[in-house]
Amino acid sequence: MATRKVGILLPPYIPPMLMSQRRSPKYLLRHSYICIWCAVALLAIFANGSHAWADATDDKPKKPAQEERVYLIHADHLRYDQMKYPGAQRLSGKVKFSHAGMTLSCDSAVLYEITNSFEATGHVVMTQGDTLSLTGDSLYYTGSTQIAEVRRNVRLRHRNQILLTDTLNYERMTGKGYYINGGELIDGDNHLTSEEGEYYTTTRKATFQNDVRLKNPKFTLTTNTLHYDTRTKWAHVVGPSNIENDNNRIYTEDAYYNSQTEKVRLYSSSTLYDRKRNCTMTGDSIFYNKQEGIMEAFQNIVYDDRANKNRMYSDYCRYNENTGEAIAYGRALAKDFSQSDDTLFVHADTIRMFTYNIRTDSVYRVMHANPHVRSYRSDVQMVCDSLVANSRLKRMDLYRDPIVWSDNRQILGEEINVFSNDSTLDSIYVQRQALMVERLDSTHYNQVASNLMRSFFDEKGEIYQNNADGNVCVIFYPLEKDSVILYQNYMETAAMRLYLEDRKLKKIWTTAAQGELYPLGLAPQDHTYLPAFAWFDYIRPRDKHDLFEWRSKKSGSELKASIRREPPVKKLGKKK
Repeated sequence: MATRKVGILLPPYIPPMLMSQRRSPKYLLRHSYICIWCAVALLAIFANGSHAWADATDDKPKKPAQEERVYLIHADHLRYDQMKYPGAQRLSGKVKFSHAGMTLSCDSAVLYEITNSFEATGHVVMTQGDTLSLTGDSLYYTGSTQIAEVRRNVRLRHRNQILLTDTLNYERMTGKGYYINGGELIDGDNHLTSEEGEYYTTTRKATFQNDVRLKNPKFTLTTNTLHYDTRTKWAHVVGPSNIENDNNRIYTEDAYYNSQTEKVRLYSSSTLYDRKRNCTMTGDSIFYNKQEGIMEAFQNIVYDDRANKNRMYSDYCRYNENTGEAIAYGRALAKDFSQSDDTLFVHADTIRMFTYNIRTDSVYRVMHANPHVRSYRSDVQMVCDSLVANSRLKRMDLYRDPIVWSDNRQILGEEINVFSNDSTLDSIYVQRQALMVERLDSTHYNQVASNLMRSFFDEKGEIYQNNADGNVCVIFYPLEKDSVILYQNYMETAAMRLYLEDRKLKKIWTTAAQGELYPLGLAPQDHTYLPAFAWFDYIRPRDKHDLFEWRSKKSGSELKASIRREPPVKKLGKKK
């Protein structure tokens, strides 16, 4: 018959300090009771057979071979009541335990030697080295898993971080502490609250969820999920989140924020709100350095300046909030809706913005755009190589083969200055090789060429006066009352003033002039089209969507070569 091993259930552990006590009758009675209890247990085992022993032990979790025991270091009082607390020792008075590098003190405790665990109550203090302490009103600890369950008035201190909650489980093996019923992490000036949270003492990283709020003297952060590194001070927020201070607000659903350096990395179409300047910026990715005042954005960028009623779109943008300087490129598009009910759209390969008197009430901006500038507004369209717009002067300067269209009129020259008023286009000033063309139909064009030219517009955006000075040449088709064209007029003079009303010529004033009047169709070619004549309808922007395709002039239609004033490109990127 095979031999079977039989386990023996030992009596509860008796601390060595009690072994030295004098064997009193009370002690002997208790010891006799323990022996009787052991005997009864052994009889029960043999009466039920070896299978009963196997059933009693196999269902219980087995203890690892290397598991350290929980040691009782001190207790003023020890009680043992098998009937009331089977397998447990009740301890009180300056109770102290140790386990695997951890020490714990409390007012009273219940020690379960069989499960290598204990319950502690009253002024519970668990310490591990000199970097971690855990306090609370009560604690349950299991030696096999090294998990401490702490309840009420819980305080976990790790280095300079303090975690406060009413319910905390701490896993010593992983260094993980977590709560599910509300808690607060204090890290210097940062106070973080949430409904659920995890903190790892090994990595000093934390994760917080549900109603997360991070308060700092400089800002407040609210989110649903936050990952926080207490060493680097970087916080990663996930889900709808807001970061606010007195002047700014950031909305994001995926962002990294450093509470120490105030650097921000935003993703997922985040938006920055500048309350002081009433402007916002949105982009797929935005990097912001609060201390330097530098903001960089990438892809699908929208910068909205509500105070100055302008907006900018691009694939890349960099803005310095201290100087008010900005640069944008990659399908860059500026929208200005400050001058009228209509909106002016300006596109260029690169757009730069400079702000002057930024801290005063007389603040104004100067925009530089180049090259391949194309602009559209319902009443005026423009193309040029370089553009400079000044909000204080309400003026735009166009350089290098600029062309301006308004209704059926086209103006071009070496340099064009466009002035506006509070509602609409005010005037256009053309310098050198100036040419204005008015299209009557597919074959007839009124034309005026001169060295200098200035056109004035009324409140409706209609031209009412055109001044031409220096080597003026005019080809003009007078309209009859029924708008029929019967004659063609060619004239040369030194200066001329044209006055129009309801788009029709009302009066002409000139200095001494010479010219010819031809019946329609009988004028020579050089008196039908001026030498610089060209109608650039194939270049003209058709609408705001037709700004990103650059179309050059056809060969032979360029202005004559001359020494021209260069646009102020060399000043781009330098603040005066």
